[in-house]
Amino acid sequence: MKTKVLSIICLLTLLCFSNSDSLNAENQIKSTDQGSITVYSTPALYDLTSGWARDYNTLNPGRNIKVSRLPANDIAVRLGSGNDICFASQEFRAGKKNVSGFQVIVGREIIVPVISSKNPFLKEISEKGISREALASSFMAPGKMKWGTLLNNGNQTPVKYVILNDELIRSGVEGYLKTGKEGLAGIQSESRDALLFSLQNDPYTIGFCRLNDILKPNTENIAENIRLMPIDKNSNGRMDYMEDIYGNSRDFTRGVWIGKYPAELTRNIYAASTSMPSAPAELNFLAWILGSGQNLLNPNGYSDLVSNERQSQLYKLNAPQYTIAEAPKESNSFWRITITILVFVILISFVLDIVISRFRTGKSKSTGVLLESVEGFDESNVIAPKGLYFDKTHTWAFMEQDGSVKVGIDDFLQHITGPITSIGMKKQGDRINKGEKLCIIIQKGKQLNVYAPVSGTIKAFNHLLSWNSTIINDSPYAEGWVYMIEPSNWVREIEFLSMADKYKTWLTAEFARLKDFLAASMQVHTPMQAGLILQDGGALKDNVLADLGPEVWEDFQTKFINTSR
Repeated sequence: MKTKVLSIICLLTLLCFSNSDSLNAENQIKSTDQGSITVYSTPALYDLTSGWARDYNTLNPGRNIKVSRLPANDIAVRLGSGNDICFASQEFRAGKKNVSGFQVIVGREIIVPVISSKNPFLKEISEKGISREALASSFMAPGKMKWGTLLNNGNQTPVKYVILNDELIRSGVEGYLKTGKEGLAGIQSESRDALLFSLQNDPYTIGFCRLNDILKPNTENIAENIRLMPIDKNSNGRMDYMEDIYGNSRDFTRGVWIGKYPAELTRNIYAASTSMPSAPAELNFLAWILGSGQNLLNPNGYSDLVSNERQSQLYKLNAPQYTIAEAPKESNSFWRITITILVFVILISFVLDIVISRFRTGKSKSTGVLLESVEGFDESNVIAPKGLYFDKTHTWAFMEQDGSVKVGIDDFLQHITGPITSIGMKKQGDRINKGEKLCIIIQKGKQLNVYAPVSGTIKAFNHLLSWNSTIINDSPYAEGWVYMIEPSNWVREIEFLSMADKYKTWLTAEFARLKDFLAASMQVHTPMQAGLILQDGGALKDNVLADLGPEVWEDFQTKFINTSR
């Protein structure tokens, strides 16, 4: 107990000094983030990049972002010869000559096939989708330009193809269908307005254009009588649940981000440099582009990033602008020494606390379990203290002596996610019902919604999680609790919760369900990465989702967590 008190005292003291230094650093940034910097852009992105620079300069007097136009090949040379920021529609891989060691995605161009909402085959298309192979077959043989070729139903109604008169779109479609230029030689090119007219007036037309071309101005709504044409990405003759992203533009763009759409039909817009930018002006400019600057993408014909992707790209910036500018050594040397000593004291106190806690394991409350890391992951690794109530959404509840209920995330879920980098929480006083969103756990931009085990009003939230969310991983049942709740229906709701013994029995089936989920999801998304989830002998690895992409996290949310509610 004494060590915990000491830790808190030291931590508060450290925060006071740190806040003082942060204010000094921020003031320095305001004074040093001035003057002029030059960024470079390919010709295709020059208008967009110039618009970003113009608006940023207007909003930030005293700062001057200049844009210089360079051919794509010269961009690669520039990346190899300096540390300038360059904007291009291609990825530059580190480790090769004249390539980038730092890059963030700041926007995207998405090529889409579109059809009329009056298409007589709309229901069948929605159920089956159209595969790449069927489209390629139809393109390459004019005599096969029939709807029966696309849907494999023998229908002889001709398909009319229209493509936007844009060389980048034509090359993107050629790359996706693998037809070469000869495959699109006979396809009619139209302006945006003519393409929309054809789609709205001929129900048998398929058009190819940018996503932004079919959106109503300044909205995310698709134009009247036009639908995104579903693509059967895995070519199995049906639209699987994981391919169902075509209902609206926002679900679609999220699906593009997490890999549910053919990569050949997308082009990312990258901001790249040889290494991580260090100048505050450059970092602030990139952060602004990933925020308010996203509003300029649609007017320029590009698609903005969904909020989660923006967050994941911001992680790459590491928010270093509050540590780059240092105050003069004469004024800060004393505080740096003081803070160093305090950090050392805090580390020692936490180590002592851990040692003492382990000695008291047999005597401490069941909610005070401190977890140890494991290599494999099975039922024997999951800790389930007696006295707690567990929910099927992998949360727990514990009633304190004063009648308030402490809730948190179970050991099973933290083992799956790996180190939690941040957590989104509700505010004190918020009302929450059982089964509603309890919090959001985030790992480097990938996230999961977690649902409440009980109903009530939030009396308090765990402030420690706001600066050290990995406490959930280290101690989910003690220091890693999330809320203290005033329950509103405790007696009724605990009938749907399980105590430790029953919960451990249930986990056996839950592990089987987890393995089934991973096998199905990996087969669709990353069939060659089985080593990321399995040890030798087939046992699950600990932190099984940690190194997997956002598309697997999305499936885990919808097919594993949500189905338990």
